[in-house]
Amino acid sequence: MLNIALFDFDGTITTDDSLIKFIRFVFGDIKTAWGMMILSPMLLTFKLKLIPNYKAKQWMLSYFFKGMPEEKYQKLAEEYSLEQIDNILRRQAMERIMWHKEQGHKVVVVSASLECWLKPWCSKNGLDIIATKIEIKDGILTGKFSGKNCHGIEKVNRVKGAYDLSDYKHIWAYGDSNGDNEMLALADESFYKPFRHPSPSTSE
Repeated sequence: MLNIALFDFDGTITTDDSLIKFIRFVFGDIKTAWGMMILSPMLLTFKLKLIPNYKAKQWMLSYFFKGMPEEKYQKLAEEYSLEQIDNILRRQAMERIMWHKEQGHKVVVVSASLECWLKPWCSKNGLDIIATKIEIKDGILTGKFSGKNCHGIEKVNRVKGAYDLSDYKHIWAYGDSNGDNEMLALADESFYKPFRHPSPSTSE
């Protein structure tokens, strides 16, 4: 039977938030800072846990990307993915991913970040990807999600929808936040914030 390893992305594989980095890549520091100031009341209500994660993210996406042509957005996302993501990777996370691949395990990035800027990087590294998608209508970004935000229980739903887990002998999962708890609970072996400490055991 096969084995499968599920990795959260932001904070687990990376040292920084890829969404904020992408916004800065597209709009620059000044426009990003101005946007964050305008969005600060919403961000405060999110920090106080008065609104859920998906609403805060959708408002941010809508503010920055609503109305952008799909072609421009996809081009920027691919450039960011292939040119910038390597700068925010955790070395131990990549070593662990490489170990899984060397064992012949299927490795899947399961992220609340957007598929558009994760997919090129995952393809380059031979990884499967499950992530949040942004809605596009008539070639224009609406600023809304296409489907649900891939966070919390939705990570489990999306994994089960993509893979028959009964086909896999052993399941590993790696995460760093409350949004990963359900995915971590799904696994035979789970690791919380593993790459901020000594590397997890490589024993099967």
